[in-house]
Amino acid sequence: MIKATINGFAVSVPAGTTIYEAALGVHTKVPTLCKHDDLDPTGACGMCVVKVAGSGKMPRACTTPIEDGMDIITHDGELNEIRRTVLELILSTHPNECQTCGRNGDCELQTLAGEFGIREEGFKRMIKDIPSDHSNGSIVIDFVKCIKCGRCVQVCQEMQDVSALSFLQRGIDTRMAPAGDILLADSPCIKCGQCAAHCPTGAIVENDETSTVWAALRDPEKYCTVQIAPSVRVALGEEFGYEPGTNLTKKIYQVARRLGFKAVFDTNFSADLTIMEEATEFVQRFVHGKGPLPLITSCCPAWTDYMEKYHHDFLDNFSTAKSPQQMLGVMAKTYYCEQMGIDPATHYQVSIMPCTAKKYELERTDEMFASGHQDVDVVLTTREFARMIKQSGIDFINLPDGESDSILGDYSGAGTIFGATGGVMEAAVRTAYYFVTGENMPDEAINIQPVRGLKGVKEAELEIAGNKIRVAVAHGMANVGKVLNRVRKAREAGEELPYHFIEVMACPGGCIGGGGQPYGINDEVRRKRITGLYEDDRDRLLRCSHDNPEIQRVYAEFLGAPLSERAHKLLHVTYKARQVYLK
Repeated sequence: MIKATINGFAVSVPAGTTIYEAALGVHTKVPTLCKHDDLDPTGACGMCVVKVAGSGKMPRACTTPIEDGMDIITHDGELNEIRRTVLELILSTHPNECQTCGRNGDCELQTLAGEFGIREEGFKRMIKDIPSDHSNGSIVIDFVKCIKCGRCVQVCQEMQDVSALSFLQRGIDTRMAPAGDILLADSPCIKCGQCAAHCPTGAIVENDETSTVWAALRDPEKYCTVQIAPSVRVALGEEFGYEPGTNLTKKIYQVARRLGFKAVFDTNFSADLTIMEEATEFVQRFVHGKGPLPLITSCCPAWTDYMEKYHHDFLDNFSTAKSPQQMLGVMAKTYYCEQMGIDPATHYQVSIMPCTAKKYELERTDEMFASGHQDVDVVLTTREFARMIKQSGIDFINLPDGESDSILGDYSGAGTIFGATGGVMEAAVRTAYYFVTGENMPDEAINIQPVRGLKGVKEAELEIAGNKIRVAVAHGMANVGKVLNRVRKAREAGEELPYHFIEVMACPGGCIGGGGQPYGINDEVRRKRITGLYEDDRDRLLRCSHDNPEIQRVYAEFLGAPLSERAHKLLHVTYKARQVYLK
């Protein structure tokens, strides 16, 4: 333990603790624009300088380990002026466009400028004339708003192992851009949006399509419906002051109706549908040898894009089951329209998702038009949906609960845990167990603890009817290669496969940490959101996808059986190798 003094208060912290971290222990937060809990500190912004007695230097608190006997001052008049000057320098190269910025009111730079009372320009403005990049449809880069903190580059290169973003040039000309100074659409970008989720300003934001949805809701020729993703229900509340993880499912149903949607569906229902198809696939491969193992999940569009670019030697291992979003879209425009007597050409399906890559998924392949129309018409992220609610004037906090529409709205506990890392695996195993044994998992075994939690790679060995099944769960793209390389090595050596079933989610924590979720993500927030989903699962009367009566009805009346000819046509997709860089 290291003993030191911070602002006159004694601290005792483990060796290796930074001054920034130690200061939090005495209820003091040192300002910073570059530090993020998910990332290694870089000291790039220079805001966190502090004083150390006996030293003429001012170290950066976020990168400097505290040493025994240090006497540290984190705040005084001189440090305040230094930080104010740093802010003024940053603002001198930042456009004065707060009112038209996607981060207006939720910007770390704007917040600090307000806290430091900056009312005048301290330095002459030098704003570069660089057009923003709207090329990839999921996220938008406004280069002139970049403060060179390095978060997005670090996230893209290290956390996500994509390297679509980098720093170009040097000195005052340093700028963030897609690697090679090309359009983002031509880069290796997988549209996961983690760069946007970690950017402190409006330099990277989601492609806002709220005006498109407002226009559709005004169109009397359109029959507008909406679906709500599993993880949205435990994150949306943060935009209205709720604690992370607060489950607002029924309040979301009600606000969707108040906004003007004619029917409200729940993507948890189609998560159950995905499990029926995917668990059947797994049983066909594992029990009957009809296809290669391991089976790899495919409901994350950022992951499918990454796999097609970097791991296309696993194309045949990928589950062909579409994501819950796309399954609900096609069922809404086929089965639901058939049941309700609605012309599918007028049916306009809006999807509320935690994920920017879901925007890309809408037109990823021709199979996303399986209904004869675009199955899902537009995707709004959680952040965009929150904006719509605020624009509507609806008192969301005091809104009474509502209900979803039947046939595509009821769900099991297995459907809701899709939003957490390990949830797809757990849901699939519950139903695979039933398909093999004819019985549900015992109550004491239904919570599959080894696949839960935030460890980057989780492994478990499960047993179904005397068969040992080895599974792995990876989240955050940098962790995926570790799992797949183990499989490759076993294949090359002719050894037994290390896994039979693998779940992958592109974003750390799974969908609860998606690139379109409310800002301020860290592991504490992820855990709270995950807890909210598991509590919903725990409290559901039905906890297995195959027990959902609406799922049973859909198969009885429309699909026939999992992997049937109609199910294959509507609910499955194919994959192909893609270029990392487009030309």
